[in-house]
Amino acid sequence: MNVDPAAISPVILVTGAARRVGAEIVRTLHAAGARVAIHYYRSRAEATALAATLNAQRPESAAAFAADLLDVAALSELVDHVVARFGRLDGLVNNASSFYPTKVGATDTAAWDDLVGTNLKAPLFLAQAAAPHLVQAGGSIVNITDIHAVRPLKGYAVYCAAKAGLLGLTRALAVELGPAVRVNAVAPGAIEWPDNAMDFPPAQREAIVAHTLLARVGEPADIARAVKFLIFDAPYVTGQVINVDGGRTAHL
Repeated sequence: MNVDPAAISPVILVTGAARRVGAEIVRTLHAAGARVAIHYYRSRAEATALAATLNAQRPESAAAFAADLLDVAALSELVDHVVARFGRLDGLVNNASSFYPTKVGATDTAAWDDLVGTNLKAPLFLAQAAAPHLVQAGGSIVNITDIHAVRPLKGYAVYCAAKAGLLGLTRALAVELGPAVRVNAVAPGAIEWPDNAMDFPPAQREAIVAHTLLARVGEPADIARAVKFLIFDAPYVTGQVINVDGGRTAHL
């Protein structure tokens, strides 16, 4: 009996994967042999273009899936659609994230629901939906946290609290899902500046780089390589966080 190698190659779902760091994670995992499920919400054109590019390299190896991560019911449906499309699920990368300032005294419940929803609630319920498939595959979860989960950034209280929760969730899920499923996190430092340049004006960017031991901003590939390591090359690592921050957390 001949077995199609594509049918047994691992399937990884990456959230927020149409652009920026998420897209680089997808490209890196795909280059390592994975089939990739590219989640997006509003960036349909970018997601479908990325899937088309990857499928041109290796047919039937990528697909784009739309879902609103603030809709809990949609999270189970997202996992179901990925499994229906590829037949399995071996990994989940919770990369999608809302990020903007919420100063104390000017924070409303809409910002709370959005920031906690994308950064903490969605990863939990996606992990819950994916868990039976990951257990069957002996798979893993990688959460993208932040150095500010442990070193809060002034003016971003809700975001920092949500990422701190995701850090705790990473370790809790490692306990809950082990030994079948490994759960780890990657905590980026300054990798890509936000699309809104006003969030980090030039003087603040210069100060951040000055407090980074490697004296430069990182690249999306730095995060993607760490994710790839945790998924494919770290079978005895779980409940851990890799800080990919140029050494910034060493002396913040």
